[in-house]
Amino acid sequence: MRKLAILAAITAGFFAGPLHAETKVTPLMTHDLQGIPGKEGAMLTVDYPPGGSDPIHRHNASVFVYVLNGSVTMQVAGGAPVTLKEGQSFFEGPDDVHLVGRNASQTQPARFLAFFVKDKAAPFVFPAH
Repeated sequence: MRKLAILAAITAGFFAGPLHAETKVTPLMTHDLQGIPGKEGAMLTVDYPPGGSDPIHRHNASVFVYVLNGSVTMQVAGGAPVTLKEGQSFFEGPDDVHLVGRNASQTQPARFLAFFVKDKAAPFVFPAH
């Protein structure tokens, strides 16, 4: 439970900037990964309001994204923007800079599930330089 509180504080602080105040990040769980020393898995949901977006950032993790509702547009540096609909997925590697993360709709909300595989001591998200 302590890990969830820390995850909530980290992700809420990152996504709570004035331009992104309506994006809701909900930590679901973290768990040590047996057989992979020093690694943990974490799951969270991200809810974008209509027109919602994230700032440019990185994850020190492998991140698997699955769209639950609506549609989202994702782009990492060196890649083309991809618009994903409900039931589609996206991958971000530990070295990727996430240039675009936004709701593809100006009128409907969107929600996705993100599953992280990361070093236990590494942050979940941080600004890209």
